[in-house]
Amino acid sequence: MKRINLEKDIKPLSEFRANAASFVQTVRKTKRPLVITQHGRSSAVLLDVEEYEALIEKIELLQEVQLAEQQIKDNKSIDHDEVKNKIFKIIDR
Repeated sequence: MKRINLEKDIKPLSEFRANAASFVQTVRKTKRPLVITQHGRSSAVLLDVEEYEALIEKIELLQEVQLAEQQIKDNKSIDHDEVKNKIFKIIDR
């Protein structure tokens, strides 16, 4: 995901309401998120769908890596030769 441009990508809710279609088009074109503020504080983020999906994929991958690291730490891993033997048994059926 592209980095936010602090000068261009933070808009108050009132401005977003008045120009929603334009802001959505900008987010889709630039691939940068838009931070929407309410009462001077950040309250929501508008993301391009493709950027959102890529972000979710990265999070899921990191969660899988974290789970694998925990399984290794808990001695729940399987060594290479054991996996290879299990796969060959399945293939040879």
